[in-house]
Amino acid sequence: MRLYNSIGPNPRVVRMFAAEKSIDLPLVEVDLMGGENRRPPYLEKNAMGQLPALELDNGDCITEVTAICEYLEDLHPQPALIGSTPEDKARCRQWTRRVDLNICEPMANGFRFAEGLPLFKSRIVTVPEAAEGLKRIAQDRLKWLDAELAGKDFLCGKHLTLADILLFCFLDFGTQVGQPLREENKNVSGWFGRVRARPSAKA
Repeated sequence: MRLYNSIGPNPRVVRMFAAEKSIDLPLVEVDLMGGENRRPPYLEKNAMGQLPALELDNGDCITEVTAICEYLEDLHPQPALIGSTPEDKARCRQWTRRVDLNICEPMANGFRFAEGLPLFKSRIVTVPEAAEGLKRIAQDRLKWLDAELAGKDFLCGKHLTLADILLFCFLDFGTQVGQPLREENKNVSGWFGRVRARPSAKA
């Protein structure tokens, strides 16, 4: 297997997930800034032109970070980062979806439609007038999440999961593109520090 990799939070999610499992994934660097992902031969790997993509030994490719991570979890069940019981898996998938839809997507599009507009306006449909509203949505959901994290080490309880990795990679990205963590979200800030201290956060 090998991972088509680039800058940005999405490939980092897979790298961090693999690092937590001690999976060595050879990386193939794709020049996102130069638009290499939007033309052949990369489009033959992922017709959506998005990163990352996991190329299997038979040449097939899996795309979308949650699908890639679930595939890696099935190959390497321990340590369980999605869950080892039906209840644990359901809880992790619940939180992963909440994080993705409510925080990561509005945060990412808020960036793409504002600070990232010069890069993305010729590649995808952009809605600049929506940027500030999307950023507000992400911050509103983070405020809600702050209350949910009270008394918890991680989103699903005592153990790190895919949901934590996804959220961490996007919040860390947000701090670099004008969407920093707010001081009043003390539970989120404490959680962020716990995840950042893990060796896998350097992946």
